[in-house]
Amino acid sequence: MALDRSFIGRSYPPTSTYEVGRAKIAEFADAIGDDNPLYRDPEAAKAAGYPDVIAPPTFLTIVNLTSINAIASDPELGLDYARMVHGDQRFTHSRPVHAGDELELTTSIDDVFTRAGNDFLSVRADIRTTGGEHVCTSHAQLVVRGE
Repeated sequence: MALDRSFIGRSYPPTSTYEVGRAKIAEFADAIGDDNPLYRDPEAAKAAGYPDVIAPPTFLTIVNLTSINAIASDPELGLDYARMVHGDQRFTHSRPVHAGDELELTTSIDDVFTRAGNDFLSVRADIRTTGGEHVCTSHAQLVVRGE
């Protein structure tokens, strides 16, 4: 069953916040094999002009996954999660994420289309601090394999 194209332009407001912590940043840096001291050493981060350790650019995948799952599980959309794969991800940062940030996401569906029997869903998340400062916009493309 094709995804419902009337979802194009639909927006999902923030439902929770995510507090960025030093331990989570270090765990993520370890997972991707990046030993940059800016991800672990508060003094190195401060010497580089940041208020605390910063996160690797792709760290926001963790935060973004919750919003993608909220869309994917929306029963009205008609997405078969068992057939979904993550096709693409990109980030446009306004500034680095750092420990102490409290983030919230507003997620929108930018496009829904079918190609070669597969449905494609383009999702955008605007990530801001709870104080309203824009931190990043992420774009993800989800592919739902045809039957």
